[in-house]
Amino acid sequence: MNYERFFTDQLNALRSEGRYRVFADLERVAGAFPRAKYHGPDGLRDVTVWCSNDYLGMGQHPKVIEAMREAVTRCGAGAGGTRNISGTNHHHVLLEKELADLHQKESALLFTSGYVSNWATLGTLAAGMPGCIVISDAGNHASMIEGVRHSRVEKRIFRHNDPRDLERRLSDLDPARPKIVMFESVYSMDGDIAPIDELCDVAERYGAMTYLDEVHAVGMYGPRGGGISEREDVRHKLTVIEGTLAKAYGVLGGYIAASTALCDYVRSFSSGFIFTTALPPALAAGACAAVSHLKDSSLERERHQDRVRRVRDGLDRRRIPHLDNPSHIVPVMVCDPVQCKLISDLLMDEFGVYIQPINYPTVPRGLERLRITPSPLHSDEDIDHLLDALEAVWTRVGAMRSAGDEDIDGLTQLCPVAGPMKMDPAELGVTSCPWVGGREGLDFSGEAKADA
Repeated sequence: MNYERFFTDQLNALRSEGRYRVFADLERVAGAFPRAKYHGPDGLRDVTVWCSNDYLGMGQHPKVIEAMREAVTRCGAGAGGTRNISGTNHHHVLLEKELADLHQKESALLFTSGYVSNWATLGTLAAGMPGCIVISDAGNHASMIEGVRHSRVEKRIFRHNDPRDLERRLSDLDPARPKIVMFESVYSMDGDIAPIDELCDVAERYGAMTYLDEVHAVGMYGPRGGGISEREDVRHKLTVIEGTLAKAYGVLGGYIAASTALCDYVRSFSSGFIFTTALPPALAAGACAAVSHLKDSSLERERHQDRVRRVRDGLDRRRIPHLDNPSHIVPVMVCDPVQCKLISDLLMDEFGVYIQPINYPTVPRGLERLRITPSPLHSDEDIDHLLDALEAVWTRVGAMRSAGDEDIDGLTQLCPVAGPMKMDPAELGVTSCPWVGGREGLDFSGEAKADA
C-alpha cells in the first residue's frame, strides 16, 4: 500500500468537500482579549477573536495570571508525575475543595481535561457495575460517547432533551439493574439547554444514576457560577456533575463533583486518572483563582449576557440567520460547507474577524455554521464591526437570509432553521434537524459531535 498516497487522497477529499480545517496561527495578547496577533502569509496583524471558549476572558484575568505566576515561582513548572506516584500537589487539593463547594457535593476529582474526565469517569462507572446500562441523550458530546464505548456496556439513546422518550427507554428495564442517565446542560453547537429537573425526576423513578456534563455552563450561570444545575436549584438531584476549567474559567483541566465514595471509586479504579501525569500546579492555582473569583463576582456574567443580546439583536436586524436559543452560544447558520469556509476566510482576510467554520463531523452535514461566542470584553465597537463585516460578506457570497415578516414570500434563499422566525422547524419540513429529533438514529460512532 502507498501510505503517503492514501493520506494525501483523504486530505484532498476533505478539501473538495470544504471540510479541510485550517488552524490560524494566533498569539493571544495578555490583557487585551479578545485581541490576538495573527501570524498570516502577509505578516503579523491584529485580529478580533469571536469564537473563543474562554467565554468570560478569565484566561486574561489579573487574579488568574498572578496565581499562576506565584505557583510557578513556588512549585516549578511540572507536577512531577501521576498523582498516584509523585504528582499530588497542594494546589490540586485546594482546587478540588473549591470545586466540591461550587457544586455543593462532598468531593471532587481533578483530571487533565474535560474530555478525559468524561471518558475516564463514565468508562469506569459503567464498566465497574455488573449489568450496567447507559441511557444517553442523542446530542451528547463525543467524550461521553467514547467513555461508554470504552466500558463495553449496553447503551440506549433517548431523543434529545425529551423526558418522555427517556421514560420510554427506561420503563422496560429491570428495576434492580444499574443504570446511568447521561446528558448535558448547555449543548455546545445548538446552544439549547436541557430540562434537567424533569430528566432527573424520570431517572429517579426508575432507580437510575444521573450524570450531567456542565462543561459549557460552569462559571456562566447560577449565582456563583455553578452552572444550569445551580441556577435551577437541582444540584442535589444529580449523582455526578462534570465540568471543565478550560472554558469559562480560562485555564485547563476537567473534573467531577459527587459523593466522597464515588470520587474515591473513580480515583482508585480509573486508568484515565491513575496513569496520567497530573496538571501542573500553576494551572491548578490559576483555575482555583478563577473559580473563587466567579463565585463572588457576577459582573462578568451580567456583562456577558448583555453582549450576547446585542449581537443577537444586530443579527436579527440584518436578517442573518441564527438559532434562537436561551444560552450564550450564537450559531449563525450557513448550511453549506464550502460557503461557510469562504465566509470565514473573507471575515479574517478583509475584516480581521476570526470565526472558525463549524462543519461535519462536529455538526451534521447541511447544518454548517459560524459559532459566535461574545464575551464581556467585546466592546460596542467590536460588535458593530462584527455585524457590519457579516453583512458585507453575507451579501457578497449570497448566503441564506432569515425571513422578515415583510417579505417572507419574496425570498428565494430562505434559511428554514434559524433567525427571527419563531417556528418549529418540523412545520417547515426540516425533518433532519437534530433539534427536531433527527439524531435519534445515530449510534455511538462519535459522528456529529461537538469538539471538546
